[in-house]
Amino acid sequence: MPLGPINPDVEHMVVAAMLFGPLYFFVRRMVLRLNRVLEDRATILEEVTGGQAAELRREAEEIRAAREAMLSEARREAARVRQRALEEGAALIAAAREDGVRERGEVLADGKAGIEAERLAADTELRFHVPELASVLASRIVGEPVAATTGSGR
Repeated sequence: MPLGPINPDVEHMVVAAMLFGPLYFFVRRMVLRLNRVLEDRATILEEVTGGQAAELRREAEEIRAAREAMLSEARREAARVRQRALEEGAALIAAAREDGVRERGEVLADGKAGIEAERLAADTELRFHVPELASVLASRIVGEPVAATTGSGR
């Protein structure tokens, strides 16, 4: 059976058929495995992107968003409490300062009044003893006893 310019030998055709058969079955088996792996991969990707995993991911995102909102609200509340405590502390310090200034004024006024009373008492006592002290001093200077006058010389 002439095939034209390419005229294969029968022996070559038999060897080619014997080699092609196992090669065909080997490649077919590999293609089937490859298709199965690709289908498994597609199934896994579908589960990850649109299946139960995606639903779990959405739930996790919702929980995370809720947690972030709670944390944000807690931070704002803590800032408000901090600010209120700062204001209350400043008010307490101002009140304590006012009390201190008032008490200092009272202590100074009491001290001044006490000093003035003691000064007047010392002045009165000294005025009572001045004539006697003056006569003693004059007696020392003059060298003779000088009598003390009991009345005021003014």
